[in-house]
Amino acid sequence: MKKIEIRSFLFCLSLMLSFTAFGQSKGLAGVEPRMRVIVDNDFSGDPDGLFQLAHLLMSPSVEIRAIIGSHLHVNDGFDRSKTQADNAAKKAKEVLQAMNVTKAIPVFAGSNTAMVNDSTPVKNDAVNFIIQEALRTDTKTPLYVVCGAGLTEIASAALTDPRIADKLTLIWIGGPEYSDLALPPPGYSEVEYNLNIDQAAARAVFNRSALRLWQIPRNVYRQCLLSYAQLLTMARIQRFINIGETYILGDSPLVLLTALQSSFEPDPSSSQYVVRQAPRINQAGIYAHNHAGRPIRVYTQLDTNLMFADFFAKLELMNSH
Repeated sequence: MKKIEIRSFLFCLSLMLSFTAFGQSKGLAGVEPRMRVIVDNDFSGDPDGLFQLAHLLMSPSVEIRAIIGSHLHVNDGFDRSKTQADNAAKKAKEVLQAMNVTKAIPVFAGSNTAMVNDSTPVKNDAVNFIIQEALRTDTKTPLYVVCGAGLTEIASAALTDPRIADKLTLIWIGGPEYSDLALPPPGYSEVEYNLNIDQAAARAVFNRSALRLWQIPRNVYRQCLLSYAQLLTMARIQRFINIGETYILGDSPLVLLTALQSSFEPDPSSSQYVVRQAPRINQAGIYAHNHAGRPIRVYTQLDTNLMFADFFAKLELMNSH
């Protein structure tokens, strides 16, 4: 993946979100939280995670319980440092500052490295928080853990305390195409980008856990194309590579499938999915059939019109008050 200067995207976000104080606009004042969300993303990597975070922060039906900054693959072009998770947490805090968020939302730096194998969890405050939040008995509000990168922390939480498996829904942006559902893109990487961040964690989630899983594989998150011209109408972004006329905001489905669920019988009713047995992830990072795989949702089509229209409408509402 080619590098794009993250600072320019942060600058874009700060301009878009330059209202005087963060709070829900008058038009959304009557909306109450109806789900809890823990956000986990590689915020020092591809800037799409920053847009996703900003969008969730503007969504009053979501109570963000915590934000986890996660690591990238070793020596990733976006961040070649050995402190990727620390850097991600810092970027998340910059978004909170740019949006003038006054509510105290804990921000954790996850592990700076991948799991050593698919049975040994990492230990940190982010993992502990996931377990603590999942095992709460003082609320029946549904809990979602939304992951736009690797799966290190949620895999480690499930290994550490398997009781959390039926107490949350994991939504993951990642994994390659299923051969019976879609073809890979030209010049594709056999091991999909987010899966490759921590293959051991992916194996722990798919092969070892009973976690309720909604998956958005590569062919589906690539549907989330935003016009580059539309970005330019909001703020000047310096281009560092020739990206053509679109940019994939591939983490935004994490908002679509949570905050933008249907009013009655809540569910992401405008997007399409199939239910299938979870495959095994083998040592090469490839799907293998698993006769004992649990049922998971695999999304096949996203309502990108609703997703992006909501994002820009919320920006306008915020800046109009």
